[in-house]
Amino acid sequence: MEPAKASPLLQITGLKKHFPVKTGLFGRPSSSVYAVDDIAFDVHAGETLGIVGESGCGKSTTARLLMGLIPPTAGTVRFDGKIVGSPALPLKEFHRQVQMVFQDSYASLNPRLTVEESIAFGPTVHGVSRREAIARARSLLDRVGLDPIRFAGRFPHELSGGQRQRVNIARALALEPRILLLDEAVSALDKSVEAQVLNLLLDLKDAFGLTYLFISHDLEVVRFMATRVLVMYLGKVAELGPTEALYTKSRHPYTSALLGSLLSMDPDQRTERAPLAGDPPNPIDPPPGCRFHTRCAFAEAVCSLHEPVLHAAGASHAAACHMVPPNGEHSKSGMAMKAVS
Repeated sequence: MEPAKASPLLQITGLKKHFPVKTGLFGRPSSSVYAVDDIAFDVHAGETLGIVGESGCGKSTTARLLMGLIPPTAGTVRFDGKIVGSPALPLKEFHRQVQMVFQDSYASLNPRLTVEESIAFGPTVHGVSRREAIARARSLLDRVGLDPIRFAGRFPHELSGGQRQRVNIARALALEPRILLLDEAVSALDKSVEAQVLNLLLDLKDAFGLTYLFISHDLEVVRFMATRVLVMYLGKVAELGPTEALYTKSRHPYTSALLGSLLSMDPDQRTERAPLAGDPPNPIDPPPGCRFHTRCAFAEAVCSLHEPVLHAAGASHAAACHMVPPNGEHSKSGMAMKAVS
């Protein structure tokens, strides 16, 4: 008898965010931007789920929906089985257990507060005494590699970008959360500093027993960090699976195109033709059927007629493509895409 699988720590079901577009003399909504359109996935305790996709695919909007920073058009977010924002789990309690690190390290910090005060602010709001909050802030500064004697009294403008991001990580940890949501948290850093921060995040994950949602456009960084990867395209989930399975045997043409854009040091692996041409369609008027069919080299009639659902493509691996099910309507049904690396 197989052991029961642990319940997901975070469950997202039917999540949508449609931004109304107002036109005309009186600014009445005439259409909507389908930023996130009916996505569902789970996050399990202890894992790092990477979320990737082109700019405008809905990654950051998804992050803000999960944090309750913007209201969803539809769908639910459950944490530990409780609906976020319900009487059973108010947003304030949810935010104590789920914290976010943003891309812009400077805009994320109050310029009028010292580093120490910024980190201690959250715990004091949640009822921790100021003395204990300051002690926690100094301990966390040391934990993220910033000497509290040198840095505690500094202001954000006195720090480098990498140092500010370390402060933001310490501030997120100050409430002792269970999940950290990292939205392009290292993309603004130069490569040497980025590597240091990534290694720090791995150390902190082990030390504090954290779960990460890691959003990035950098596929190499996601491969280094993530245990599973979710690929988004135009507000939809295109593919979801274990990192190595997805990188070495992708099942969605969009994922394969993204992986084909990775640079290689091997002269025999030169990229001679762009793996993906054109821009994503307008999210105000997305194409019918599969949203990728307008750019897909394998598109057939069925792709523009029917929207694909996520089909099983291996152990814990799924892709929303008509070529995945073995007996589908596509002429290449059951075909496995091969990642170009």
